[in-house]
Amino acid sequence: MPTHNPHEPEENTPEEIDASKGFESSDVRVSGVLWFLGSLCVLAAVVSLLAYGIGKVINARMAREDGSRSKWTQTVDVRQLGNMPNSPELQNKLAEMTQSFPTPRVQTDDGNQDVADLHAREDLLLSNYTWADQTQGKVRIPIERAMELIAQRGIPVAAAVEEAPLMTGDEKPAIAVPLTSGFARTGYELDQAAAQKVEVGQHK
Repeated sequence: MPTHNPHEPEENTPEEIDASKGFESSDVRVSGVLWFLGSLCVLAAVVSLLAYGIGKVINARMAREDGSRSKWTQTVDVRQLGNMPNSPELQNKLAEMTQSFPTPRVQTDDGNQDVADLHAREDLLLSNYTWADQTQGKVRIPIERAMELIAQRGIPVAAAVEEAPLMTGDEKPAIAVPLTSGFARTGYELDQAAAQKVEVGQHK
């Protein structure tokens, strides 16, 4: 039969908390805080010593690979030199070098402006009279005038070329009429032309 008396209090029952004060009356254990701080200091010291040792090993290996120190490996404080005086002659020379820098130059606009300049030069040659060879009196004429002259005079007919008989399975090539003139403006140039039209309309 069990000998436990239900009326006797159990030894393992938790201590009743007195909540009448409205706050915790027991203090924090100082020993636990001191153990934590001591462990943290020991860990910081071990990590510092470990990092110092690793740094020493790395520096020693770099020193062996680089060789002995010389005047070329010493660190110089350039702040002692001060600011160098400006030289107008040197600046002008640098400006000349940058202006006459040989091609190909670094493009700053993805080549859009270069293509626009090329087409502008081509328009000048196609739409105006220019000298081809002034010593011989040769002149380039506008393309519109050249088309008029060809329409009036016709194109010189070249001598017929004898064609070899077609081989088995071959066909005579047919020349298709091109759908365009072979020249088209870029999107960059079209945007510039549209912007110029807007500016002209605003000024009017």
